[in-house]
Amino acid sequence: MTLYLSMAAFALASSITPGPVNIVALSCGAQFGFTTSLRHVTGATLGFTLLLVLVGLGLHEVLAWWPWLTTAILWAGVVFLLYMAYQLAVDNGRLSQDAQRQAPSFWYGALLQWLNPKAWLASVASMGAFVGDGEMRLLWLFAGLYFVICYLSIACWAYAGAMLSGLLQRAHNLRRFNRLMALLLAFSACYLLAEGI
Repeated sequence: MTLYLSMAAFALASSITPGPVNIVALSCGAQFGFTTSLRHVTGATLGFTLLLVLVGLGLHEVLAWWPWLTTAILWAGVVFLLYMAYQLAVDNGRLSQDAQRQAPSFWYGALLQWLNPKAWLASVASMGAFVGDGEMRLLWLFAGLYFVICYLSIACWAYAGAMLSGLLQRAHNLRRFNRLMALLLAFSACYLLAEGI
């Protein structure tokens, strides 16, 4: 029982804390509503769970053999985060009729996890801590537990954003919010780069 509580605590701490995926979920919830944001939430959760399982099955050993892959993932993630920050910073704050088409998609959420160095670190650290002996039963149990906690955590951020949407109906408020989200994403990218070097 203690092992399961430790797994759940680790999953919650890594999933609920601020990071690029949660910042995008907050922004998506604020601009497009909670229901539309669930596509991003689902994609991000499934993307992370797949990454977690693959790391548990040995993907981390590939990264150990070819360290340049880790560096490439780090830089791709930083570039992607800075691109998203730029898109938010230049947004005019007008809520258009075609907003549904512009909301982050399922695939966007999944890709964001695979380019998120925080997700890679959480996967490697958790596999080492909880599934170090390679027991498949523990791997699948942990992945299932992590899936539920990760989904609920990211959904909480999207829901918080949806609760803010009433304040963001005016273009100037939405512009300020988007620029704040852009600043947080840029900060996340710089932090991840500093940690990775």
